[in-house]
Amino acid sequence: MCRAYTGVSVQTLGNYINGPETEPEIKLRAIQMLLERGWGRPAQQIEHTGKDGDSEIHLIMRTITEGKR
Repeated sequence: MCRAYTGVSVQTLGNYINGPETEPEIKLRAIQMLLERGWGRPAQQIEHTGKDGDSEIHLIMRTITEGKR
């Protein structure tokens, strides 16, 4: 049901962008929303620094079987 409002929603965002009295912060947010929905969000780089500045991620998996029969 929400998708039925896609056209109206995009048009409303466009009106905010073109509105001469719209505050700059609102215009920028409307532009961001339209671009993210039209082109996707930019890839996010994930940085992890472990102990002693180590940038590798170590995965340790253990199976707990004690007490299970």
